[in-house]
Amino acid sequence: MTAPSRDRVPAGEHAPAGPVPVRVYLARHGRTALNAAGVLRGRLDPPLDDEGEAEADRLADALTDAGIGAILSSPSRRALQTASAVAAATGLHVEATDGLADRDYGDWAGHRSDELIDRFGSVDAAPGVEPEREVRRRALAVLDAVVAQHRAAPVLLVAHDAVNQLVLRALDPTLGPPGPRQRTGCYNELEHRDGRWRVLLVDVVGDRLG
Repeated sequence: MTAPSRDRVPAGEHAPAGPVPVRVYLARHGRTALNAAGVLRGRLDPPLDDEGEAEADRLADALTDAGIGAILSSPSRRALQTASAVAAATGLHVEATDGLADRDYGDWAGHRSDELIDRFGSVDAAPGVEPEREVRRRALAVLDAVVAQHRAAPVLLVAHDAVNQLVLRALDPTLGPPGPRQRTGCYNELEHRDGRWRVLLVDVVGDRLG
């Protein structure tokens, strides 16, 4: 998915005044050994593996010139490590927020999703799994806070595939279900303008802005 063309104001003319748009880069953390194994991570807390560290560095390189003014992250180690790579490149600090935490799979963390589907018909039906509506509610609350508090510069949010897919589907229903692909170390570009969100880019890996 590519960004739609932006309206340009002819030379010598001024754009009409209006609310300042808010730009958000919604990223997925780099790879871990559990990602490589294809099991649900949830509230398990593995670190990035070697490939995940390289993905975090590529994400930092891609967003170095994005003018990011704040970084919010899931409190998981894999997300904080990814966010910290961008923070090191931009001179910012990372703020952890539970609203971006991975979906809680309860005792099923560490199992494969197809195991839950075979036993219960879907991941959602497995006992103890956090409902999608709750994941969506808390993640969208973070976006609401960003709109209210961060208008001077773009904001980076580092979260998880389950979280990102639900956010993207909520902002643009044409993207799901189940939701757009979210490779480890990718970012999505969102814009809030005139009271609504637009999804400009999805699942970008390694492309430098600017």
